[in-house]
Amino acid sequence: MQSIIIILGLILIIMVLGIVAFLYLRKRAREFSKELFGTEDIRQAAKDMQIEYATTPKSVSAMTSLLLPKISADFPDFNYDEMKTRANNVLTSYLAAVTSGSAGLLKDGNAELKQKLTDHIGSFTEKNLREHYDSVHLHRTEIAQYRKAEGRCIITFQSSLECFHYTTDLGTGAVKDGSKEYKYQTRFNVDLIYIQDRNKVENELDHALGINCPNCGAPLSSLGAKVCEYCGTPIVAVNLYAWTFNNIEEL
Repeated sequence: MQSIIIILGLILIIMVLGIVAFLYLRKRAREFSKELFGTEDIRQAAKDMQIEYATTPKSVSAMTSLLLPKISADFPDFNYDEMKTRANNVLTSYLAAVTSGSAGLLKDGNAELKQKLTDHIGSFTEKNLREHYDSVHLHRTEIAQYRKAEGRCIITFQSSLECFHYTTDLGTGAVKDGSKEYKYQTRFNVDLIYIQDRNKVENELDHALGINCPNCGAPLSSLGAKVCEYCGTPIVAVNLYAWTFNNIEEL
């Protein structure tokens, strides 16, 4: 009988110690949560963080003011506002194509970009999934990079946007990943490539060419050159259509 009382006493002591430890840890957790997040409710703090993440736009690499003068020096006819609008349109149509599962919705871009889009959609279809970018809203678009190499001239536009991003099962429509409740903040790079003569590459997968004089074949020192410096032959670009989009990538 005495041993039973001892055992019950030990159990009671352990329970009391457990309660005390629980209350202490809860108090410390609330203090930590309040100090770190401004509220004692950790669950509310986690929800607030999720809401903040869903509503805070991503920053972009804004190099437009630095790079646009260099681009204009090479291409005096370059219309920044027009190209920026095209970049925004090709990005939103690309995301709409992904969402619908139809590459035909892509409004701009060369064969290389269309193939990448088709492959991207196909990679989800093979898993019986559909990727969604719903209610897309662009926050900001800026030139992030300008580079010339191996006959290529590439301007990279970087866009910050928000949307509802999730994947669904093609059979049931059930959400497998992502959220329909919280917005998704992200960034995309859109690459714009210059083409001197679109007709020469209409059937090519990669529309980026080395730039040469059509008369003497000499390389042109300036990608925006209007006259060959070797033989004087006029070089005619296709202006708006001399620029084409070949890559879209989420960061």
